[in-house]
Amino acid sequence: MSDNGVQNSVRLSSEEQRRRRTRSVVLALILGGLVAFFYIITVAKLGSNVLNRPL
Repeated sequence: MSDNGVQNSVRLSSEEQRRRRTRSVVLALILGGLVAFFYIITVAKLGSNVLNRPL
């Protein structure tokens, strides 16, 4: 930020914006896939006995 309060910013071309958006979507899908993977592994390790425990 400069002294007069105006922020210096970088202008991205439409191609760079598209690539950034695509990269963000891919990373979100990978993260979502990892979450689903860990959830499935956890459920598989717990098995059906998780419902047969005393409360």
